[in-house]
Amino acid sequence: MSDVTLNAATANPEATPRSAPLTAVGPIAWARTNLFAGWLSTAVTLVCGYLIIRAVMGFVDWAFINAIWSVPVNANGVAQTQACRDLAGSGACWAVVTEKHRFMLFGTYPYEQHWRPALVCILFVALYIVSALKRFWNWTLIPIWAGTLTAIGVLMWGGVLGLPYVPQERWGGLPITLILATFGLAFAFPLSILVALGRRSNLPAIKVLCVLYVELIRGVPLISLLFMASVMFPLFLPEGMNIDKLLRAQIAIILFAGAYLAEVVRAGLQSLPKGQYEAADAMGLSYWQKTGFIILPQALRTVIPPLVNTFIGFFKDTSLVLIIGIFDLLTARLAGLRHRGLCLRRADLPGVLLRHVEIQRGARNRPQQAPPAVMSDRHRLAPASRMPPAGRRAGAPAGAAGDPHTKPPTWDTRNT
Repeated sequence: MSDVTLNAATANPEATPRSAPLTAVGPIAWARTNLFAGWLSTAVTLVCGYLIIRAVMGFVDWAFINAIWSVPVNANGVAQTQACRDLAGSGACWAVVTEKHRFMLFGTYPYEQHWRPALVCILFVALYIVSALKRFWNWTLIPIWAGTLTAIGVLMWGGVLGLPYVPQERWGGLPITLILATFGLAFAFPLSILVALGRRSNLPAIKVLCVLYVELIRGVPLISLLFMASVMFPLFLPEGMNIDKLLRAQIAIILFAGAYLAEVVRAGLQSLPKGQYEAADAMGLSYWQKTGFIILPQALRTVIPPLVNTFIGFFKDTSLVLIIGIFDLLTARLAGLRHRGLCLRRADLPGVLLRHVEIQRGARNRPQQAPPAVMSDRHRLAPASRMPPAGRRAGAPAGAAGDPHTKPPTWDTRNT
């Protein structure tokens, strides 16, 4: 009897399982529901698709089809960059990457010592990866950070273990960006926790100090703090005492980031229900036990998204150190493009500031000479081509004998 029933079920086509129609499930159904649900949705989808296709085709033409990957070099070793300028923005000039990639990444760091900043960048990436692994979220992470940051300082400065000393003025590029962002956020985050707890303290003096700190720092832009750290702060130091410019900028970034992060942490503390505090008090926990084991873990977990958003914003804000003469990754890239004449003309402030910093560095690297009796600001900031260096007669051609500072140009920088 069972065999007859099974055969009958097999012979009946309605008894066999059938798959759902393609228009009811799957990508086709999703597209009909979300992209082509009505005439207005269909029109918007078609317009957006057309714009996306045009943008992709334009990018491909600019980045690959019309791009210039190399430029010819004449018999004198001068690269001819006229082809890049003739593009007028219709194609990319990737020749600058192959020519100036070291300068963009490491700035004016000595060429033969570029392995040191490259190793520093690798150490930073390894430190980020180790910090993201959950099994290292204990006390062992503290000596790992301390040892890595010490190794980074030894590699960048040198002067020990047979490494030649490199002053901070020669640093630049990607290591500067990573140093400012990593050190700034690493020290600003603990500061922000203390300030946030201070703003919620019952002690009036501590609360007033924390409120003044946050409101004053958040009331001014980062550029003003960098100017104060670079220009005004040295005026208050004793005569003969000087603090490194990078350290002054780092302190300004730490104070600025700490004020903004403190408000994010304070928002997390305020989001906790009052019952959490009362439960901790009922268990007989002290203030620091209650804060460290109950309050802070929940508050920080709540504000992880705004914390990450703030971290990313401060990582991008490190490019503002250009205004005090520190070359980060973005600044070194712009300097490399302008120096080699491979970029289009731009009316931007970084270009003007870069020219001023280059003049200042060139004057500082030259041998010390007796200053003239009177030198105006116009002559001090005049282009090098209008200021004949010592040892060359006025009107003598560039590269004449007796001019140890003039070098023959190696790149055509006309019209740049």
